[in-house]
Amino acid sequence: MVELAYDHLLTMLMTLQIAPGERIAIDAVARRLDISQTPIREALSQLEAEKLVYKTPNIGYRASPQMTRGEVRDLYTLRLLIEPYAAARAAEATTDEAIAILTEIGADMSGVAEGDARAYSRFAEADDRLHRLIATGSGNRLIAETVERLHAHLHIFRTLFHTNAPIEAAAEHQLIIDALVARDPHAAEAAVRTHLERSHERMDRALAAGEERAAPEG
Repeated sequence: MVELAYDHLLTMLMTLQIAPGERIAIDAVARRLDISQTPIREALSQLEAEKLVYKTPNIGYRASPQMTRGEVRDLYTLRLLIEPYAAARAAEATTDEAIAILTEIGADMSGVAEGDARAYSRFAEADDRLHRLIATGSGNRLIAETVERLHAHLHIFRTLFHTNAPIEAAAEHQLIIDALVARDPHAAEAAVRTHLERSHERMDRALAAGEERAAPEG
């Protein structure tokens, strides 16, 4: 029941059915899932540990607020420290099974087009699969767990600001896939580093534009 509640709440958060800062009505979730409130509270405690929700005394849980520009910068600083390394290790350990999965991921990403919601949905799922595959392929459990937590925050941010630039990102991801398939750790590390730097630039531009729109006219 806790896993059911966790998966439901995580999906609601990542699809913005629960928006950043919005209060989470535990009784409503319990009715929807037809379970008691206890497993929902346990699931919320897990999400709180992952910084996706927060609890206010005497009020309850809310979805975490939108990330600030500084928080996004810090998040990418962390990603740049661990994900290029993870890609290099994953390339060294790439199996034939992983190559088959990477080929599927590349095919899903290649069909993406601006404004095509169905193709974008496939792209987003493929993007998630690729980063998970790299993280788990590194052979380091802590890296895999860290990337898993970070990716949820990034997905929410991209959904809010539409910063994924799927055509650009698909080309960047293909370079990563090619390096992994070639079992080239140096190329994989470099491709992931370049992708993360460009992804951060896209997010930073989106936040800067948002700050500019929000600034009072002087």
